[in-house]
Amino acid sequence: MNKKVLLIPLALLVALMALAMAPLALADEPCDVRDNNTVGKLLECVTVEGVRAHQAALQAIADANDGIRTSGTPGFDASVDYVVNRMEAAGYVVTVQQFQYQTFISLSPPILEQVAPPPAGPIANSIMAYSGSGDVTAAVTALAAPPADATPGCEAADFAGFPAGNIALISRGACTFNLKATNSFNAGASGVVIYNNIPGTLNGTLGNNFTLDIPVTSVTQAIGQLLAATPGLVLRLKTDTFRGIATTSNVIAESPEGDPNNVVMAGAHLDSVDAGPGIQDNGSGSATILEVAEQMAKVKPRNKVRFAWWGAEEAGLVGSTYYVNNLSQEERDKIALYLNFDMIGSPNFVRFIYDGDGSAFGLVGPPGSDKIEALFESFFDAKGLAHDPTEFSGRSDYQAFINNGIPAGGLFTGAEGIKTATQAATYGGTAGQAYDPCYHQACDTFDNISLEALDQNSDAVAFATLTYAMNTESINGVRGKGNFQPPPGNSEENRNDNVLK
Repeated sequence: MNKKVLLIPLALLVALMALAMAPLALADEPCDVRDNNTVGKLLECVTVEGVRAHQAALQAIADANDGIRTSGTPGFDASVDYVVNRMEAAGYVVTVQQFQYQTFISLSPPILEQVAPPPAGPIANSIMAYSGSGDVTAAVTALAAPPADATPGCEAADFAGFPAGNIALISRGACTFNLKATNSFNAGASGVVIYNNIPGTLNGTLGNNFTLDIPVTSVTQAIGQLLAATPGLVLRLKTDTFRGIATTSNVIAESPEGDPNNVVMAGAHLDSVDAGPGIQDNGSGSATILEVAEQMAKVKPRNKVRFAWWGAEEAGLVGSTYYVNNLSQEERDKIALYLNFDMIGSPNFVRFIYDGDGSAFGLVGPPGSDKIEALFESFFDAKGLAHDPTEFSGRSDYQAFINNGIPAGGLFTGAEGIKTATQAATYGGTAGQAYDPCYHQACDTFDNISLEALDQNSDAVAFATLTYAMNTESINGVRGKGNFQPPPGNSEENRNDNVLK
């Protein structure tokens, strides 16, 4: 299909977007009966209180199910039922897509203890998801870390002369945790401790294809460097885990109206990690698209709108990958774009937008991804809100769409990364702390949220979803309603503060 970009004079663009944003006389009607067919009306009805009500429901589900909503557990199944019931009640065509995957459950907290030299005692640590089980006490061999080795543990040669039976201590960085653990196992290590290469807690995964029976855990950068500098170090490492095949599902809710050959998708993963209820990661994204979908229920979109709640994201993007890979090429070609919302209310937030044009990180999304980035930029610019690009790092559900050439974009407010002084000066919050201090932890509860970020981002989600529901011409040349024109590009002219005001 030839891709055409409609070039609109900036003054006309401003007028058109102002028209789309303006509340109409019907705005005084209750949200549950009116047609929110303009951005102005929709944003009146998409409220942070509505999003929080869905988050509260997810928290209640976790509370009733051992504190978690992990895929393959009753807590996740109840979360699916909640979304299905809400979407069916709103009039969407709902499909529950089941699939099987390799699950992981930590049956008891991991133990890491210093045995020698004195003083002996416990060491704070976080198990690596998909770790094997084991209880070992052994001497520790620390591998060379940057700058001595820029790729620690990533090559078999890094383990030359490694004493079989020792515990390997390895810095994070340059390759997957899976590869570091696999190389350690092949070298005869009895256990693996990976330490962070930046300040903050490390909560990682070995991936659902890791099946080696070796205990693997992680510690902070400060602890890891201290352990590496300790002569004669002996540690005890104990993990007790379950890995097996589980059945879980995606929820797909589609608008009954709209062009079925031009589909706009918005998605968020519904599952939590095994450590906690996951009300920020990713109850924030899941609850937001649920609120947006409900408030768009009476809209008659020009394009088919498809909302998705993914299962088993925390197991390695399993649900979204399964969904995309099981579409025919003809069905994939009908998807105009995919919007991803994974963690959009981090307590120590930055307003991140995925770097669709690659200008910040060099990883360019499929053609049209740059236009999605520009659309979100225009929204925040119009409100005088700062924003920063974030990399398509492959850590969320956009990846399967990108791999299949489908334009993608979305929002993110940060996970375990550390907020810089510059970011704190711009956004507030605390420099030197994680964007989400409860990332992948039991404290990721209803209280683990920035209402400011959640409120602003839920508006941005609604704006982008409705805009593309009505017009994807800037993405794929398919013309739509003229009062829903996205910015024609992401030049400096189109980023100015007049857009959308």
